[in-house]
Parts: sequence; C-alpha cells; structure tokens
Amino acid sequence: MALLTLRITGRDLPGRDCGDFFDVHVGTQRGKEPDQLVPADAEEAVFDLTADVVAAPDGTTDFRGPWVHGPRGARFVYLTWGELPAGGAFAMFRRAKLFLGDIPPELVAGGHAETTIGLTDGHGLPLCAALRPPRVVWRARGTQKG
Repeated sequence: MALLTLRITGRDLPGRDCGDFFDVHVGTQRGKEPDQLVPADAEEAVFDLTADVVAAPDGTTDFRGPWVHGPRGARFVYLTWGELPAGGAFAMFRRAKLFLGDIPPELVAGGHAETTIGLTDGHGLPLCAALRPPRVVWRARGTQKG
C-alpha cells in the first residue's frame, strides 16, 4: 500500500450568497461529513487530502481512505457545497466529483498530485457534477500555478 497526497485548489468561487443560497461554503467530504470548509467568497480554497493506493483483486490500481467515495474502478473525491449560517449546521445542496482514475499513473506512483480548478459554473452558481479532463488537469505537486 502506498499513500497518495492530493491538493485541490479552487479559484473563482461563486460568492457567499449566490442564486437562492446564502452563507455558502465549500469543502471536501470525509466519510459522510463535510471537512475543510471554506467560505465561498474566499479568494481561493485549498484542500489537502490523502488516499491509500492499493492493488485491486484484478491487479488494477484502487484507492481507499476517508475521502474516497464510489465503486472500484470509478473512485472519486467530493467537493461539497452547502449553507453554513452562523451557529447553524452545514446543509449540503450540491457536490462535485473529481475522479481519482483521471490522475496519471506516473503521478499516482510518485505519491503526489494537484489540480487547480474554477469553482463557478456558467450561471454563477457553485460548480457541481462530474469534473473530468479537460476541466480538471492533474499535475505533479509544485510544477505549475494557475
């Protein structure tokens, strides 16, 4: 088993109040809970997480860990969006998936990968759904900004 460290940097956040949503925050999802929450009016949101890299029974690469979701062969990490009013509980209203199988094998073998993505959709709302290349481009840590 090997460890893969991931950094996801979100830019162009939609704002704390957007559409019908107020006090919007974005974070990762660790198990069933939101984690690393950042207000959606921040200049950027940086999320650091890990995944265990293991061999699946068929010999392919698989991922496990508290941030890893989905079935074998289609594992992903979530960015979760929700409202977080002062003194209240986080109320998730949408999520985005970043697929671990899209990370180039050489980056998985090297143990580190990062991506930078815009987090606002074409309607000014929090980006959601399956985020795949070319929107998400994984690279070696520290090799490129922007």
